[in-house]
Order: sequence, then C-alpha cells, then structure tokens
Amino acid sequence: MTDSGRGVPAGWVAERWLVSGRVQRVGFRYHVYRAASRLGLRGDVRNLANGSVEVRVVGPYERVAALRTEVATGPPGSRVTEVVATDLEGGLVLDDFSIR
Repeated sequence: MTDSGRGVPAGWVAERWLVSGRVQRVGFRYHVYRAASRLGLRGDVRNLANGSVEVRVVGPYERVAALRTEVATGPPGSRVTEVVATDLEGGLVLDDFSIR
C-alpha cells in the first residue's frame, strides 16, 4: 500500500532538506549517514557547491522526524542555521542510506 500515490508506504514520508550554515568540512555528511543508518532510513546526503548540504530521506514519519532533529543539531564543529524541507516528488527508490 502506498501513501498519496507518492510511491512510499502508508505512514512513510519522502523529503528533501537543504541544510545551511557551517555544514561542510565538519563531518556533517558522516554524521547524517550514521544517524540515518542507525534509524533504518533510506536516502542520501551530499555537499552542494553553494556550501549547503542536501539530504534526501524516505522512511517512517517518526524516524524521519528523529533524523531531522539530529540534522538540525549537527556534529561538533558544525552550526546549522536553517533546514528547508520539501516533499520529495515520486519518493526515492533506494535500499539504504548513502553519501553521494
């Protein structure tokens, strides 16, 4: 069963987050990867040329919310100033979480 025709199971969400602040060269992608893997989420994380980080995540709502809290906090040395979330159209077909 899928949710709203987005290709994700009922009770799951598919989101794209753009994370701004001091989020590159501080282990941010690895922080997100470890947390997402621990939570059993699917998706990926990558640095963008403008200095921000993009996170695409799919999973049960509660687990995605827990990851968002970890993303907003970041690892030591980081400083997250903004997390802009949008729906990830069409979901994301991945078996695990990766760093791109």
